[in-house]
Amino acid sequence: MSTVLRKNRLEAFSDGVIAIIITIMVLELKPPQGTAIADLAQVLPGWLRYALSFVYVGIYWVNHHALFERVRKVDGAGLWANLHLLFWMSLIPYVTAWAGEHPMAEVAVALYGVVLLLCSISFMLLAWRLDADAGHVHSWGSRKNRLSIGLYALAIGLSFWYAPLGALIHVLLALLWLMPEACKSR
Repeated sequence: MSTVLRKNRLEAFSDGVIAIIITIMVLELKPPQGTAIADLAQVLPGWLRYALSFVYVGIYWVNHHALFERVRKVDGAGLWANLHLLFWMSLIPYVTAWAGEHPMAEVAVALYGVVLLLCSISFMLLAWRLDADAGHVHSWGSRKNRLSIGLYALAIGLSFWYAPLGALIHVLLALLWLMPEACKSR
């Protein structure tokens, strides 16, 4: 038997999960041990990593809503594709905390990139599934998406060589997605 439900239940569930992800991330932030500027500098890497992760979660939330503007109903495969995306997104607080604590550690920065890569792939799979159900031409395989996948993979590899370079690519990718019209595929 095929499960079909209106999209609003899935959107509400996803919004709740995303809100929890953001809450967990902020709860992982550590306040400075003292009150001097130097104390603030010690926790700054964690705060910056939180800000970057917040932007990434926000990008997924905005794009998730844009995707669901075109969908009326979701079948079982669409539900699982959405859960697949939420699974990888739910790991963002973990890798954010670890990379925030160890901002120049190769493995921490690389794992952060792996989670971002898998979020990106799972979002594209969700979009592909929902577009196919709605009878739309798949637009999520755009040049921008392919570029992102390549840059995430590059960032992972570079993180093992020089972690700050991998982290810089993560920042550049977030900026790329914050400017949706700048790299629109034709």
